[in-house]
Amino acid sequence: MNRTVELSKVRNIGIMAHIDAGKTTCSERILFYAGKTHKVGEVHDGTAVMDWMPQEQERGITITSAATTFEWKGHRITLIDTPGHVDFTMEVERSLRVLDGVIALFCAVGGVQPQSEKVWRQSEKYSVPKVAFVNKMDRVGADFFRVVGEIQEELGANAVPVVIPIGSAETFRGLIDLIAMRAIFYDEASLGREFRESEIPADHLEAARHWRANLVEKCAEQDDALLEKFLAGHDLTEAEILGILRRATIARRVVPIYCGSAFRNKGVQPLLDGVVHCLPAPNEIPPIICAREPEENRRNPTDDDPFSALAFKIVSDRHMGKLTYLRIYSGTLRSGETVFNSTRERPQRIARLFRMHANRQEAIEAAHCGDIVAAVGLADTRTGDTLCHEDHPIHLEAIEFPSPVISISIAPESQADADRLGEALHRLADEDPTFIVGYNAETKETIISGMGELHLEIIVDRLRREFNVAARVGPPEVAYRETATATVEGAYKHVKQTGGRGQYAHVVLRLEPTAPGEGFEFVNEIVGGRIPAQFIPAVETGVVAAMAAGPYAGYPVVDVRVTLLDGSHHEVDSSDHAFQEAGRAGFVELFSRASPELLEPVMSLEVETPEEFMGAVTGSICSRRGRIEAMDIRGDLRVIRGMVPLAEMFGYASVLRTLTQGRASFTMHFEHYEAVPDHIADEVVRKARERRNRRSG
Repeated sequence: MNRTVELSKVRNIGIMAHIDAGKTTCSERILFYAGKTHKVGEVHDGTAVMDWMPQEQERGITITSAATTFEWKGHRITLIDTPGHVDFTMEVERSLRVLDGVIALFCAVGGVQPQSEKVWRQSEKYSVPKVAFVNKMDRVGADFFRVVGEIQEELGANAVPVVIPIGSAETFRGLIDLIAMRAIFYDEASLGREFRESEIPADHLEAARHWRANLVEKCAEQDDALLEKFLAGHDLTEAEILGILRRATIARRVVPIYCGSAFRNKGVQPLLDGVVHCLPAPNEIPPIICAREPEENRRNPTDDDPFSALAFKIVSDRHMGKLTYLRIYSGTLRSGETVFNSTRERPQRIARLFRMHANRQEAIEAAHCGDIVAAVGLADTRTGDTLCHEDHPIHLEAIEFPSPVISISIAPESQADADRLGEALHRLADEDPTFIVGYNAETKETIISGMGELHLEIIVDRLRREFNVAARVGPPEVAYRETATATVEGAYKHVKQTGGRGQYAHVVLRLEPTAPGEGFEFVNEIVGGRIPAQFIPAVETGVVAAMAAGPYAGYPVVDVRVTLLDGSHHEVDSSDHAFQEAGRAGFVELFSRASPELLEPVMSLEVETPEEFMGAVTGSICSRRGRIEAMDIRGDLRVIRGMVPLAEMFGYASVLRTLTQGRASFTMHFEHYEAVPDHIADEVVRKARERRNRRSG
């Protein structure tokens, strides 16, 4: 059970990118060259090891993050391959929360694309050091140096090429290592496993010297002693370059840039060397700090500190049951041990521990600081929970997930399906924090909500395949929100006498809007005991219940402040229930006078289209209440960027294919909520009320 690999030689990394940039293809080559697999898996024919779900193999996209561990030059690397589709951005979020470094993958043709920016911002949120890999150098239109410029300009990164390509598109045949100043050529017969180093071709020598000088200058800028040496006209040694490159990457002052073609088996080994040379070990990241007592409670990344870990992913395995993925930040965890869930304040027993290889498990007896493992037995643990030693409790910062933007109703096909549907939905919700299951008491419908049409489509498909549950689904509905736009005050008195003890509660409330995104705030300004302290929480509970139901159109209320100004109580007839009802009814009455407004999710949209279809595409976007914000050129394609309400985008993929003869593509992701125009809001509210009346009637 002792550590087999010293902590300084452990790397926990992920791969993040825009959809179809080649993340999984790159992962498959990494596993092949590291000797973890003996055959190259391909995404296009459904044989990729990391895309193990049937839905991933059929669609050729990554849906869930998959973890694996392998060895490279004496280092043990745990790799998490993340999805690129915006509907599954939650998988990227929770992976970045626990990783020490990340490979940012970019398409050499597409460059910095919308989801590239999204995942980059997510990595910055968690201060994750990065190396970049410009993939698909074999594609027509590939331009390594343009992508480097986009990384610098659009992402604000200090991008430093460590290698440059020899040729591009059909002429791409190898790399130039700027540190060693050697050319690298790959053997096609061995699928790139074998390669040779040689002198730099004469026609690339000038470019190599230019970019080598750029590398040396960028490194020298990071260290005063090296800068003095550089300014004196001296070159830096390989050891000096690697040393400062590592320190600057870990400090997030530079981003080393590599390139290649994973599909053509070129450039992956230097990338792996870059992971080892530039990205941090677990003992090179700062100590983790307790989310509640920052100055008093922290854990150093060593095996000697008390145990602490974060549960970042839940998976329902048909053979093993519930698998909980853990990142261990300090101490050692052993199979059969009892740990303390400080989030839920209850002990949990670790039945078994596994090291994961996609969907396959390798049983282990113990896990140490820096390890990413899966555990069986944590029945009461949820995503984002902290596990620790009971005598040394700590609360780690939880993971924040975006709210769902789309909903559908779901019902079982038969009574046999009805018995299994509820359990299956809640097991899926346990896995995915952005998948929400609710019940509409008025319409007597089960409502499921997610991040997009594809997200919910995958959920329904998994119900059928994994849980053998057939279900009918209703049409998709936008997750609208309601808010107030005016400040109002008023009193509400709840009085009910039914014989015996009655009900009495009197509240005076003020309702006012807050800034977008600030959420709900409840303020208590009661003085002199006009309402006893024990009844104050009941008023807030009633207000929250009314907000969830949405007095205007049945959608949740957001971004309001409710202040309890005054009120009165009865010594006998007042109760929690009475004040809860007063809070609920009082809020409903005030909200109707506060000029309520309907809010809708607005998506950022990017369309790539040949130039001849520009007019049709822009016209289609404008007809959907879209705003065109920018038009750019990317290779031989035109790129249209804009903002479009989600309500107008259902079925857009089919429309775009028709308009452009199938030659255009688009991506979109949630950006923010905006007010719905009055004439559309009136129609949405009318339909919502009709639907509620029809279903409840």
